Amino acid sequence: MRAIRHSEEALKVALISKSSALVKQYESLDPGERLLMNEAFRRDSILFRPITLQSASDWISAHPEPTQDFEEFYRDPYRKKPTPQSNTIYIQAIGSFGESRVSTEEYVTWLKGYCEAFYYGMTVKLLAPVPVSVTGCSFRVNDNTHNLQIHAGDLLRYLKRKKPSDAFCIVGITTIDLFPKESWNFVFGQASLTEGVGIFSFARYDSDFYSPNYKGRLKRPKKPSKGDYSIFDDCHTPAITGLLLLRSCKTLTHELGHIFGLRHCQWLACVMQGSNHLEESDRRPPGLCPICLRKLHCALGFSLARRYEALVRWIDEGAAVAPERAAKFRNKDPVDLPKPVEAFQEWREWILKCLAVLQKTLLALGKIPPGILLPVPGASNPCSTSLTCSAGPWTTNLQVSNIRQEGQTWHLNNRIGDFRKSVSSVDSLRTVLKGLAFRSLPG
Repeated sequence: MRAIRHSEEALKVALISKSSALVKQYESLDPGERLLMNEAFRRDSILFRPITLQSASDWISAHPEPTQDFEEFYRDPYRKKPTPQSNTIYIQAIGSFGESRVSTEEYVTWLKGYCEAFYYGMTVKLLAPVPVSVTGCSFRVNDNTHNLQIHAGDLLRYLKRKKPSDAFCIVGITTIDLFPKESWNFVFGQASLTEGVGIFSFARYDSDFYSPNYKGRLKRPKKPSKGDYSIFDDCHTPAITGLLLLRSCKTLTHELGHIFGLRHCQWLACVMQGSNHLEESDRRPPGLCPICLRKLHCALGFSLARRYEALVRWIDEGAAVAPERAAKFRNKDPVDLPKPVEAFQEWREWILKCLAVLQKTLLALGKIPPGILLPVPGASNPCSTSLTCSAGPWTTNLQVSNIRQEGQTWHLNNRIGDFRKSVSSVDSLRTVLKGLAFRSLPG
């Protein structure tokens, strides 16, 4: 194993730039946002770590390519930018996801919600799922794996024809394997960045895909008849699991990142790293490194705290059913299929640590703006006060799980009952929260 370690100076230039205009732009960011991004320079950072290479088959070793720092991203004349007239991401499901119509609808709805949180500020819309036959694409049976494959280029042309006028981009997603041309074995996905179209397959993210017992392997492989799409009627679709959902979300956001102009990341561990195989794809985190985060922040102008809050909400919402029970729904058509998010819990904890950095700065500056305090994810009683903190699940990090107002008094407590406090003024509440922050946050 080899870690790619860049010098502090190289990372600073990659993130901030030597351009006086871009340095000034960086310095205009919220202090908490700068503090979080500056974690890139800390060799002991628990948030952002070096890229590790496990073998010569890993992407960076197998596919040498130039790095892209923030300034190169910013000045790219071909970079596609959202506009008021084209600010919607469209997702087109091709074929089925799961063993029922409802599971397909639920799955793409989860992807939509994740995409809305990750690309915070963009509108994301779902197009009605279509069968493979509607696309008119060519297809084949892979000579090596004996599974069905559909032609990526044909699907891109179909999506381009279907692209709505207000689309920033349209992406097709499928659980059927893809191939780009006859001489290639397969491709995970393919995109036209200038046209704003992409097609991505999750077929090889099925944990059993490379197993001899893979159910998608045709028992009697034969050359299919051209135009006879009935072969897809009983096409195998993988079971919807937390791991498949995590892999799907990472792939979708990675490929959409390319359409926004982000090239493969070679700075720090990041979802924008290239991946040459499934093990490497699993190794990369779901989040963006500070350099890629600044690129996306520049493109969309979101609040980092609001974006992280939205991601936590997506993980927390719709996951009330235990993961071990979720499998029971695969052959049914429930109104609400439980979202299997067990594979996202480690990332959820990471997001909360990022929010802690943002909120520590907020509290240090005494910036608790007036308004209403947002509910705490996981709290048994959502708080209802006349205060606002601009960073949603902050009180989880501050050892407080409930803030309740009675008249002019605010009662603070946590779930296990070892902390209780009542205050009667906004200034006192600020003092208590600030003190808790510095006792419970690292650094």
